[in-house]
Amino acid sequence: MSGAILTISSKNYSSWSLRGWLLCKMAGLDFDEVQADLDSPEMRQELLLLSPSVLVPRLTNESVTVWDTLAIAEYLAEIRPKAGLWPADMVARAHCRAVSGEMHSGFANLRSALPMNLKARHKTFKIFSGARPDVERIKTIWRECLDTYGGPYLFGEHPTVADAMYAPVCTRFRTYAVELEPALAAYCETIFSWPLMTEWEEGALAEPDEIVELEVEF
Repeated sequence: MSGAILTISSKNYSSWSLRGWLLCKMAGLDFDEVQADLDSPEMRQELLLLSPSVLVPRLTNESVTVWDTLAIAEYLAEIRPKAGLWPADMVARAHCRAVSGEMHSGFANLRSALPMNLKARHKTFKIFSGARPDVERIKTIWRECLDTYGGPYLFGEHPTVADAMYAPVCTRFRTYAVELEPALAAYCETIFSWPLMTEWEEGALAEPDEIVELEVEF
Protein backbone atom coordinates (compact mmCIF):
# COMPACT_ATOMS: atom_id res chain seq x y z
CA MET A 1 0.00 0.00 0.00
CA SER A 2 1.06 3.59 -0.58
CA GLY A 3 1.46 6.02 2.27
CA ALA A 4 -1.74 7.92 1.50
CA ILE A 5 -5.32 6.67 1.78
CA LEU A 6 -8.41 8.36 0.36
CA THR A 7 -11.69 7.15 1.82
CA ILE A 8 -14.70 7.75 -0.42
CA SER A 9 -18.30 6.62 -0.65
CA SER A 10 -20.38 5.83 -3.74
CA LYS A 11 -18.79 6.74 -7.07
CA ASN A 12 -22.22 6.97 -8.68
CA TYR A 13 -23.86 9.25 -6.14
CA SER A 14 -21.19 11.06 -4.12
CA SER A 15 -20.20 14.38 -5.67
CA TRP A 16 -17.91 15.24 -2.75
CA SER A 17 -16.05 11.95 -3.10
CA LEU A 18 -15.55 12.75 -6.79
CA ARG A 19 -14.14 16.17 -5.96
CA GLY A 20 -11.68 14.83 -3.40
CA TRP A 21 -10.59 12.03 -5.72
CA LEU A 22 -10.04 14.40 -8.65
CA LEU A 23 -7.94 16.71 -6.48
CA CYS A 24 -5.70 13.86 -5.32
CA LYS A 25 -5.25 12.63 -8.88
CA MET A 26 -4.56 16.15 -10.17
CA ALA A 27 -1.90 16.59 -7.49
CA GLY A 28 -0.20 13.39 -8.63
CA LEU A 29 -0.55 11.89 -5.16
CA ASP A 30 0.09 8.17 -4.90
CA PHE A 31 -2.82 6.96 -2.80
CA ASP A 32 -4.87 3.89 -2.06
CA GLU A 33 -8.60 4.25 -2.56
CA VAL A 34 -10.87 2.83 0.13
CA GLN A 35 -14.63 2.79 -0.22
CA ALA A 36 -16.52 3.11 3.03
CA ASP A 37 -19.04 0.40 3.82
CA LEU A 38 -22.24 1.90 2.44
CA ASP A 39 -24.35 -0.64 4.30
CA SER A 40 -23.02 0.19 7.76
CA PRO A 41 -25.44 2.14 9.99
CA GLU A 42 -22.76 4.76 10.68
CA MET A 43 -22.13 5.41 7.00
CA ARG A 44 -25.84 5.52 6.20
CA GLN A 45 -26.24 8.14 8.92
CA GLU A 46 -23.38 10.14 7.46
CA LEU A 47 -24.81 9.94 3.95
CA LEU A 48 -28.14 11.13 5.26
CA LEU A 49 -26.38 14.09 6.89
CA LEU A 50 -27.44 12.96 10.37
CA SER A 51 -24.04 12.16 11.84
CA PRO A 52 -20.57 13.74 11.54
CA SER A 53 -18.87 10.59 12.85
CA VAL A 54 -17.75 9.33 9.41
CA LEU A 55 -16.38 12.03 7.15
CA VAL A 56 -15.86 11.39 3.45
CA PRO A 57 -13.93 12.07 1.39
CA ARG A 58 -11.14 11.71 3.93
CA LEU A 59 -7.45 11.89 3.01
CA THR A 60 -4.88 10.35 5.33
CA ASN A 61 -1.26 11.00 4.41
CA GLU A 62 1.56 10.27 6.86
CA SER A 63 0.52 12.03 10.10
CA VAL A 64 -2.12 14.22 8.41
CA THR A 65 -5.84 13.49 8.21
CA VAL A 66 -8.00 16.00 6.34
CA TRP A 67 -11.59 15.70 5.16
CA ASP A 68 -13.32 18.94 4.07
CA THR A 69 -12.88 19.13 0.29
CA LEU A 70 -11.44 22.64 0.16
CA ALA A 71 -9.11 21.75 3.02
CA ILE A 72 -7.95 18.76 0.96
CA ALA A 73 -7.34 21.12 -1.97
CA GLU A 74 -5.29 23.52 0.14
CA TYR A 75 -3.29 20.71 1.74
CA LEU A 76 -2.48 19.16 -1.64
CA ALA A 77 -1.48 22.57 -3.03
CA GLU A 78 0.96 22.93 -0.13
CA ILE A 79 2.61 19.54 -0.54
CA ARG A 80 2.46 19.53 -4.36
CA PRO A 81 2.96 23.20 -5.33
CA LYS A 82 4.06 22.31 -8.87
CA ALA A 83 0.80 20.50 -9.61
CA GLY A 84 -0.93 23.78 -10.48
CA LEU A 85 -4.10 23.13 -8.51
CA TRP A 86 -4.55 26.90 -8.22
CA PRO A 87 -3.72 29.32 -11.07
CA ALA A 88 -0.25 30.87 -10.93
CA ASP A 89 -1.52 34.41 -11.48
CA MET A 90 -2.64 36.09 -8.24
CA VAL A 91 -5.79 37.65 -9.72
CA ALA A 92 -6.86 34.41 -11.39
CA ARG A 93 -6.02 32.48 -8.23
CA ALA A 94 -8.25 34.73 -6.13
CA HIS A 95 -11.05 34.32 -8.68
CA CYS A 96 -10.58 30.53 -8.67
CA ARG A 97 -10.75 30.43 -4.88
CA ALA A 98 -13.92 32.54 -4.92
CA VAL A 99 -15.85 30.38 -7.37
CA SER A 100 -14.59 27.18 -5.73
CA GLY A 101 -15.70 28.46 -2.34
CA GLU A 102 -19.09 29.42 -3.76
CA MET A 103 -19.59 25.86 -4.99
CA HIS A 104 -18.36 24.45 -1.70
CA SER A 105 -20.72 26.42 0.51
CA GLY A 106 -23.70 27.21 -1.71
CA PHE A 107 -26.24 25.89 -4.19
CA ALA A 108 -28.24 23.90 -1.63
CA ASN A 109 -31.36 23.92 -3.81
CA LEU A 110 -29.43 22.52 -6.77
CA ARG A 111 -28.01 19.76 -4.59
CA SER A 112 -31.42 18.65 -3.40
CA ALA A 113 -33.22 19.05 -6.74
CA LEU A 114 -30.56 17.46 -8.97
CA PRO A 115 -28.69 14.82 -6.95
CA MET A 116 -25.70 13.28 -8.70
CA ASN A 117 -26.48 10.00 -10.41
CA LEU A 118 -24.04 9.08 -13.17
CA LYS A 119 -26.09 6.09 -14.30
CA ALA A 120 -29.28 8.05 -14.89
CA ARG A 121 -30.37 10.04 -17.96
CA HIS A 122 -33.59 12.04 -18.25
CA LYS A 123 -34.73 13.25 -21.66
CA THR A 124 -36.62 16.04 -19.94
CA PHE A 125 -36.73 17.13 -16.32
CA LYS A 126 -38.72 19.91 -14.66
CA ILE A 127 -36.47 21.84 -12.28
CA PHE A 128 -38.41 23.30 -9.38
CA SER A 129 -38.35 27.07 -9.12
CA GLY A 130 -36.09 27.19 -6.06
CA ALA A 131 -33.22 25.55 -7.93
CA ARG A 132 -33.40 27.65 -11.07
CA PRO A 133 -31.42 30.60 -9.64
CA ASP A 134 -28.66 28.14 -8.69
CA VAL A 135 -28.54 26.81 -12.24
CA GLU A 136 -28.41 30.32 -13.70
CA ARG A 137 -25.70 31.41 -11.26
CA ILE A 138 -23.52 28.44 -12.23
CA LYS A 139 -24.00 29.26 -15.90
CA THR A 140 -22.88 32.82 -15.18
CA ILE A 141 -19.77 31.62 -13.32
CA TRP A 142 -18.81 29.32 -16.16
CA ARG A 143 -19.47 31.97 -18.81
CA GLU A 144 -17.34 34.57 -17.00
CA CYS A 145 -14.47 32.15 -16.46
CA LEU A 146 -14.45 30.85 -20.02
CA ASP A 147 -14.67 34.37 -21.46
CA THR A 148 -11.90 35.67 -19.19
CA TYR A 149 -9.41 32.82 -19.38
CA GLY A 150 -10.18 31.37 -22.81
CA GLY A 151 -11.01 27.78 -21.87
CA PRO A 152 -11.23 24.92 -22.44
CA TYR A 153 -11.16 24.61 -18.63
CA LEU A 154 -12.52 27.31 -16.35
CA PHE A 155 -9.12 28.93 -15.81
CA GLY A 156 -7.43 28.20 -19.08
CA GLU A 157 -5.64 25.28 -20.66
CA HIS A 158 -5.27 23.14 -17.55
CA PRO A 159 -7.78 21.96 -14.93
CA THR A 160 -7.71 23.60 -11.51
CA VAL A 161 -9.53 23.21 -8.22
CA ALA A 162 -12.50 24.98 -9.79
CA ASP A 163 -12.91 22.25 -12.39
CA ALA A 164 -12.80 19.59 -9.70
CA MET A 165 -15.48 21.48 -7.80
CA TYR A 166 -17.78 21.94 -10.80
CA ALA A 167 -17.22 18.58 -12.52
CA PRO A 168 -20.12 16.96 -10.60
CA VAL A 169 -22.36 19.80 -11.75
CA CYS A 170 -21.57 18.91 -15.36
CA THR A 171 -22.80 15.39 -14.67
CA ARG A 172 -25.96 16.73 -13.04
CA PHE A 173 -26.72 18.94 -16.02
CA ARG A 174 -26.28 15.92 -18.30
CA THR A 175 -28.40 13.64 -16.10
CA TYR A 176 -31.29 16.10 -15.86
CA ALA A 177 -31.11 17.47 -19.43
CA VAL A 178 -30.33 21.05 -18.42
CA GLU A 179 -30.20 23.19 -21.55
CA LEU A 180 -26.82 24.86 -22.12
CA GLU A 181 -25.57 27.36 -24.66
CA PRO A 182 -22.83 26.02 -26.97
CA ALA A 183 -19.85 27.39 -25.01
CA LEU A 184 -21.09 25.88 -21.75
CA ALA A 185 -22.00 22.59 -23.39
CA ALA A 186 -18.47 22.49 -24.81
CA TYR A 187 -17.07 23.01 -21.31
CA CYS A 188 -19.07 20.05 -20.05
CA GLU A 189 -17.79 17.94 -22.92
CA THR A 190 -14.25 18.94 -21.94
CA ILE A 191 -14.95 17.65 -18.44
CA PHE A 192 -16.52 14.42 -19.72
CA SER A 193 -13.52 13.73 -21.97
CA TRP A 194 -11.04 14.45 -19.17
CA PRO A 195 -9.26 11.10 -18.61
CA LEU A 196 -9.71 11.37 -14.84
CA MET A 197 -13.47 11.75 -15.27
CA THR A 198 -13.54 8.80 -17.65
CA GLU A 199 -11.76 6.69 -15.05
CA TRP A 200 -14.18 7.75 -12.30
CA GLU A 201 -17.25 7.12 -14.44
CA GLU A 202 -16.05 3.64 -15.30
CA GLY A 203 -15.89 2.92 -11.57
CA ALA A 204 -19.35 4.40 -11.04
CA LEU A 205 -20.89 2.26 -13.76
CA ALA A 206 -19.30 -0.83 -12.22
CA GLU A 207 -20.95 -0.24 -8.84
CA PRO A 208 -23.68 -2.71 -7.89
CA ASP A 209 -27.13 -1.53 -8.82
CA GLU A 210 -28.46 -2.59 -5.44
CA ILE A 211 -26.86 0.44 -3.78
CA VAL A 212 -29.91 2.42 -2.70
CA GLU A 213 -30.10 5.93 -4.10
CA LEU A 214 -30.35 8.60 -1.46
CA GLU A 215 -32.41 11.63 -2.44
CA VAL A 216 -29.97 14.02 -0.75
CA GLU A 217 -26.65 15.61 -1.59
CA PHE A 218 -23.65 13.82 -0.08
